[in-house]
Amino acid sequence: MRTGPAGHVARSRSVPNSETHRRTPMRTFLRTEDGVTIDSVYEPGALVYDAGTPPSGDLVFVIAHGFTGDVDRPHVRRVATAFAQYGAVVTFSFRGHGRSGGRSTVGDKEVLDLAAAVTWAREFGHARVATVGFSMGGSVVLRHGALYGPEGSMREGRTEACTDAVVSVSAPARWYYRGTAPMRRLHWLVTRPEGRLVGRYGLRTRIHHREWSPVPLSPVESVPGIAPTPLLIVHGDRDGYFPVDHPRMLAEAAGDRGELWLEPGMGHAEHAAADELLARIGRWAVGRAG
Repeated sequence: MRTGPAGHVARSRSVPNSETHRRTPMRTFLRTEDGVTIDSVYEPGALVYDAGTPPSGDLVFVIAHGFTGDVDRPHVRRVATAFAQYGAVVTFSFRGHGRSGGRSTVGDKEVLDLAAAVTWAREFGHARVATVGFSMGGSVVLRHGALYGPEGSMREGRTEACTDAVVSVSAPARWYYRGTAPMRRLHWLVTRPEGRLVGRYGLRTRIHHREWSPVPLSPVESVPGIAPTPLLIVHGDRDGYFPVDHPRMLAEAAGDRGELWLEPGMGHAEHAAADELLARIGRWAVGRAG
């Protein structure tokens, strides 16, 4: 994998639109609209086709990992490898995670990180972008789909940051949920000084100490703004973080504009997403994006 020089920051149009660059793996730092550097990786697709799968060379998946993940985590790399069978892949570390700058806002400003990654993905010449998010990343792709969608307040002048299909896996429907033991532990990690120390030194995740102000649009409030962009909601019926009322709320908000896959026996996010499920998501994106 080719890595940019230390300290390099990729800005808009930093990658020429050419077949040469589309076929070359690249790692660099992007800069978000609010000035945070985001560690990002582009990998061309494996270009493996079968008779039942449409050509996907113009499709790129932009993967939004869950809280405490980063671009180098094995579970993130496994997801990237699975989607590379269906198109090119961009992975990145959210702010405060891994080698990226800034501090995590646990789903708020992260929408700017995703917008920077989508913009970069399009600079490789891909005509179609599918955003796929897991857990916290799942909430981010929903908010991004609404904010940068047809009616979104951030769409004007930033069409390169919009997506052509949205897949949200294991996402919450509403903020401040504390109904399960894992979510109570997560709130301790985020809200308590000692919890943030555990996040920084134990989980390689730097968490912002400030509370949200204002509180961002919730995932369920965001969903109606995604249409007409295709939306897929995926959730396990054994998710230990968010019970099945969360995906059902999201699906109800989407109406006939979205699909819900409630997966029997599946737990939470990337670790619980079987290779077969990732393949189904990949095929869905090929058929729906654009």
